[in-house]
Amino acid sequence: MAMTDFRMPSLGADMEAGKLVEWLIKPGDRVKHGDIVAVVETQKGAIEIEVFETGEVERVLVDVGTDVPVGTPLARIRTEAEAKAGIAEAAVVAGPVVALPSPPPVTLRPSAPPPVPKEAPPAAITRKRASPAARRLAATRNIDLAVVTGTGPAGAILRKDVELRLAAIAVPAGQKVSKGLDRDAMRVAIAAAMARSKREIPHYYLEHRVDVTASETWLARTNAERSPDTRLLMGAIIMKAVASALRRFPAFNGFFREGRFEPVSAIHVGMAISIRGGGLAAPAIRDTDKLSCDELMIRMRDLVQRMRAGRIRSSEIADATITVSSLGERGVEALYGVIYPPQVALVGFGKIVVRPWVVGEAVVPRSIMTITLSGDHRVSDGHAGALFLAEIEGLMQEPDQLCKIAT
Repeated sequence: MAMTDFRMPSLGADMEAGKLVEWLIKPGDRVKHGDIVAVVETQKGAIEIEVFETGEVERVLVDVGTDVPVGTPLARIRTEAEAKAGIAEAAVVAGPVVALPSPPPVTLRPSAPPPVPKEAPPAAITRKRASPAARRLAATRNIDLAVVTGTGPAGAILRKDVELRLAAIAVPAGQKVSKGLDRDAMRVAIAAAMARSKREIPHYYLEHRVDVTASETWLARTNAERSPDTRLLMGAIIMKAVASALRRFPAFNGFFREGRFEPVSAIHVGMAISIRGGGLAAPAIRDTDKLSCDELMIRMRDLVQRMRAGRIRSSEIADATITVSSLGERGVEALYGVIYPPQVALVGFGKIVVRPWVVGEAVVPRSIMTITLSGDHRVSDGHAGALFLAEIEGLMQEPDQLCKIAT
């Protein structure tokens, strides 16, 4: 009976292969949709690979330390559907059940119980289940696995759990903790992807200035009685506005592959994150349009922390259907981004500047933000792009309605 192959995923247009650095499963383990089953090292750092089948691991096909091209089978999984099909097939082959006479009872002589060691080895009692990479890291950093909480299958300790334990311990002066992120390799990967983008994608650019005074006022009122860790930032409104606008303008949400546009119904907005020490990534917040601004803010904080700690999931890297980039906190008034292939659009946001603005018949000071769109001319044009930016503007004028959970 055929098994389902779990393959090396593509984690971006610039990825051709990745190195398998850690298995978190073994033959016989049960896995379910969304479980982290392996860690792969790419130019973006160590990526946690998820499985999208539910079933039992039949066989592991690739050894740790192997460089694996995208699409190569990594393991074989017997899914629940296949298991049921196998049972049904066996029943058909076996035919009807025939009752057989019961064998005569057999009297068994009691055998002597096996000898019990006087004292069990301490390792048999205290040894916790952990991945090889987690054990190696714990050994090199003198971490007792008995005090580490595991988050893997059946409570297994993963490398990231040891890293979290290390982060909780004061690091001696002058000692650096490696995050396993090769920033030189990341820069090479970014350069390759951006060169391909400018070479293959016919970009067009639009700029639009938006009055965000209503959003600023709403944020100030909403955050007035909140603690700092629960306050909303303008970034949450930005992400929500772009995601909501995409529902009316699906031509900006999807991928251009093999000479044609592939629209995507789900909206997974990629958030450009600058990594300390150099490097850039844009992991996705899945189903962005279905989240409230409070939920978005939680997801954004979590994504930034994990990205900078080198703990990001494969689906977050591979699934972004559009990218949002903001450099307002860096003092930039406008940015013109390069589309990340195979995406077809990127929306940029600059800093908020107080400018004289006409409201009714009066000129008053207002908070103005510059929004830009980088679009793929093979899929959309300036007319559609202008309407898309106008939709974002309109949504940001009514933050109270925008930030509620989408229906």
